[in-house]
Amino acid sequence: MMAAPYVPEPLPPAGIDWEAHIPQIASANRALARYDGILQAIPNPELLLSPLLTQEAVLSSRIEGTQASLEDVLRFEANPRERINDRALADIQEIINYREALTVAVDALKARRLDTGLVCDLHRVLLAGSRGMDREPGCIRTIQNFIGRDAHIEHAIFVPPAPADLPGALADWEAYLRNEEEKDILVQLSVLKAQFELIHPFCDGNGRIGRMLVPLIMYEKGLIASPMFYISAYLERNRPVYYERLLAISGDGDWNGWIKFFLHAIEEQAGANGRKAKAILDLYDEMKRTVPEVTRSQYTITAIDAIFKTPIFSSSEFYDLSAIPKESGAKILRDLEESDIIQLVQKGRGRKASIYIFPHLVAITEGDRL
Repeated sequence: MMAAPYVPEPLPPAGIDWEAHIPQIASANRALARYDGILQAIPNPELLLSPLLTQEAVLSSRIEGTQASLEDVLRFEANPRERINDRALADIQEIINYREALTVAVDALKARRLDTGLVCDLHRVLLAGSRGMDREPGCIRTIQNFIGRDAHIEHAIFVPPAPADLPGALADWEAYLRNEEEKDILVQLSVLKAQFELIHPFCDGNGRIGRMLVPLIMYEKGLIASPMFYISAYLERNRPVYYERLLAISGDGDWNGWIKFFLHAIEEQAGANGRKAKAILDLYDEMKRTVPEVTRSQYTITAIDAIFKTPIFSSSEFYDLSAIPKESGAKILRDLEESDIIQLVQKGRGRKASIYIFPHLVAITEGDRL
């Protein structure tokens, strides 16, 4: 017998135990404010935190079952002609799409507000040319979907709302997103994130869009100066509890268990994100001292910026990104390699460019605990 489709509770949920959450609300907000302070101290966060965005795309996609690593994605982008199997290519495409969707969102928020229409636009980018491209990209579903261990809805772990209930549920979700009177924005964000995933408005990609909404809502609500907050490392590490807490809302109406879990996730990741951002900024400052001595070049800063934007890169990509003339660029690469700042991964042959890695930056980006 099929479980009845979930009927979302009107927002805000009636049973939030505000008093019980006060200590966690305070510590999560403090941690986020500290992270935002670091973010504001970074001269060009879009450039310097670019590898963290790719790593977020890797981890958010991994929760859905992809296997590709940060290194796999960056190596592919450095050398897209290299032959890899179809499964690996599909994984990498999903990750690149996730990063692209977040970038599109950041640009869009300069001119418009976050709403269901923008979420549909991001979904279209997320599924373009990937495994989900036949699952109605950008369209609110018109069929009943379900989450289960097999293809039978009778065995479903969770049955999201019926298609007829989606317009009302999404209108209520958007109205709560617009609510400026809620007691605490992080609790509001916790509720918005969970409710979106429970509404499950698309045929595919709901979890990835739900995780993408976290930094976008933080940014739109003024909690962070740049829309750069990376939540997926915590959720990927605690995947069983993540799903358990979401299912407890639909099964038992346990919003408080979810809110407690999610506030802790924000606090933990604010600390981890802050340590990574600070380590990247320190490395950048160190390179600004070291690279001029090593290269004696007028192109020092553009060279440094290029290797920070893409820490695994081809020589031709380096010349394009930095706009350094080829002869000067080749000398800089030799100097950086001889000084152990970058390492040669694959030597170029004929028309094939050499591939390099900036290992210090990759280590910071992938490191879970700094």
